[in-house]
Amino acid sequence: MNKKIYIIWIGWILMSAIARYYNEHWYEVLWSDSTDSELVQSLINEWINIIIWADDSRIDNSFEKIIFTEAIPQTQKEMQKAKKLWIEMMTWPQAISMISEDKKLIAIAGTHGKSTTTSMCSIMLKNSNLWVNAIVGTILKEFNNKNSYFSESKYFTVEACEYNRSFLSYNPYIWIITNIEIDHLDYYKDLDDYISAFKEFINNIKSWWYVILNWEDENCKKLIWLRNDITYIEVYENYYSLNNTKIDFPKINMQVPWDHILFDAKLSYTLWIILWLQCVNIKKSLENYNWVWRRMEFIGQTENGNILISDYWHHPTEVKLTLQSIKEKYQDKTLLTIFQPHQYNRTIELLDWFKTSFIDTDILVIPNIYESRDSDNDKKIMSTDILLDNIIHDKKYNGHWLERVINFIKDYEVDNKSNSIILLLWAWDVDNLRYKIKTT
Repeated sequence: MNKKIYIIWIGWILMSAIARYYNEHWYEVLWSDSTDSELVQSLINEWINIIIWADDSRIDNSFEKIIFTEAIPQTQKEMQKAKKLWIEMMTWPQAISMISEDKKLIAIAGTHGKSTTTSMCSIMLKNSNLWVNAIVGTILKEFNNKNSYFSESKYFTVEACEYNRSFLSYNPYIWIITNIEIDHLDYYKDLDDYISAFKEFINNIKSWWYVILNWEDENCKKLIWLRNDITYIEVYENYYSLNNTKIDFPKINMQVPWDHILFDAKLSYTLWIILWLQCVNIKKSLENYNWVWRRMEFIGQTENGNILISDYWHHPTEVKLTLQSIKEKYQDKTLLTIFQPHQYNRTIELLDWFKTSFIDTDILVIPNIYESRDSDNDKKIMSTDILLDNIIHDKKYNGHWLERVINFIKDYEVDNKSNSIILLLWAWDVDNLRYKIKTT
């Protein structure tokens, strides 16, 4: 009998990597999701059985386990059926922990830059003598346009999400922390509670191994010296400190031109020092890093000659950095930003931060707020119009859902040919606009 596994809401990026792992290890993988997508279609092409709805009739005792994301309500009918049949159920971080338990795990965490840093570390290891197993929150051309890579390597890199303290499922040998800035306030009470999760994670690191910290970040400094049996590596803008020895970084000429990406590269570079990677040119491996799927991704030019970019950023700090970077690179172009916030609750909590996040865009359009785990009260307190009223900007518009936004863009392009950047900055389905805007 074939080994079988069922995954609920597989279209989420890290869940799809788990599906690929089991598919490569000769499991029959079935899944369900609520929404079709480019990612879902790519997985169907890999012979994974998927339906775009929930169907509890497919759940029976032939499944070894059910893997789910905590965003799924416990009342979901497939979840209910699995519980009645006493099938083993695992959250996605528990599944990743099990997949990587016999490997030397390298976990990359932080509020911003996790996907970028995990990508760089994974590519660097893949190009070295050690090879790698990897699960990343984006798609890499180096991984054959997938978000995962599996080999006989004893090392495993994983993007470790802090929501719901999910990363506490991991016991890494090396932990890289990009930065710590308040987020996920639908779960964490405040900044201290948020930082407490990172402090708790320190206890999960294997004895006599390493934590790599962004020492330019004040909240990262709060994690120092919580344990005496691990080595702390402090990363600064121009050098890193190991065992009280200051070592300058070499000049790294990134293809991606922004300072925060360069800092992520420096965090990744320190991994080479720890593991003594043998590579023809480890610095060149980082310098060859280029745009990845939905992370400052250059989709192409519209038929009217404007540049179309997609970026999965929705925290105010990420938004501000992205807009600043684009304006610095394209100073002679008008920037039109289509922004989709993530959650009503989160928008309420971060409202003050959003006020000045959009200064560097010339035009701002918000079609809707992506709803996830939001209460009816959240939706009464917050709306697209309320958010716009609180944002400091002269040209800001309610897009009134995606169907109207596509018409807004078409009308805009009539009078603006070859002079603009159109940026899709999103939390969920705004990225689907890419398929409705003709590009070359």
